[in-house]
Amino acid sequence: MNLTIAVLMDPIAAIHPEKDTTLALMLEAQRRGHALRYLLQGDLAVRDGVAWARLAPIEVRDDTHNWFTLGEARWQPLADGVDIVLERKDPPFDTQFMYDTLVLDLAARTGVRVINNPQALRDFNEKLAAQWFPQCCAPAIVARERDELRRFARDQGRIVLKPLDGMGGHGVFLSAGDDPNLNSILETLAGHDERFVMAQRYIPEIKQGDKRILVVNGTPVPYALARIPQGTDFRGNLAAGGRGVGQPLSERDRWIAAEVGPELARRGILLAGLDVIGDYLTEVNVTSPTCARELDAQFGLNIAGLVFDAIAATGKDAPTA
Repeated sequence: MNLTIAVLMDPIAAIHPEKDTTLALMLEAQRRGHALRYLLQGDLAVRDGVAWARLAPIEVRDDTHNWFTLGEARWQPLADGVDIVLERKDPPFDTQFMYDTLVLDLAARTGVRVINNPQALRDFNEKLAAQWFPQCCAPAIVARERDELRRFARDQGRIVLKPLDGMGGHGVFLSAGDDPNLNSILETLAGHDERFVMAQRYIPEIKQGDKRILVVNGTPVPYALARIPQGTDFRGNLAAGGRGVGQPLSERDRWIAAEVGPELARRGILLAGLDVIGDYLTEVNVTSPTCARELDAQFGLNIAGLVFDAIAATGKDAPTA
């Protein structure tokens, strides 16, 4: 059945088409005969309790120089002709992002399927969600009080500190209990004990890569992309200069995915990205998980195809807001 799919994303003109997972999803939808519509965060509204959107027809191409053509954008109720909304706006998950999910809840009430489920997007903070599965994680603490974070650093030795709302390695620090910069780092992240900060025990296996495991409707793709730090930077994120190397999932990777996957599927998270360092889950990415194109290129996969197969298979049973 041909569908109309609206894609809520960051400006398409600014993406890196050769590695953009959202573009891969759009290309697959178009190959399957679905019509595409494009919208940005500012293109949502509510009128008399009805979710509206300013939608532009869009055609996409697998071309790194000329990858899209936009038509004229028009306002309309989302339920008028739109079957699915792919919510692919990058973090930060700020107040405006939360409001987006509330508007999309209204759309879901009128029959529009939203992927990933708006309620799940609110529930699964990408840093805190890993703590739903403590059996999979290294020692960690989330706190506002700098004294508690300093105590954790003294107990654990080397630690990684990060804000709860970032992406791509932005604002992530490597520190230790005896680091003379620790107080300054904590002031930057927590302010005067005002903002939550996550601290995790440093996992030395980061030198072999921060593995991204894509999970489609609860089932992991059989290969991970190990994002390996380069030079003197301890971060493996591709946005921070890491190098992506594909590798088969280990037995431990599969165990972690089996622990997390069923809960993701139950909550309507059709596509997620688990971040695993060594033997430990560090994050559960649900807003706009990436790395599909890199894995496709290295292993001859079609991960976007798996996503649309799952969309077709779960259509009638999908959770709604």
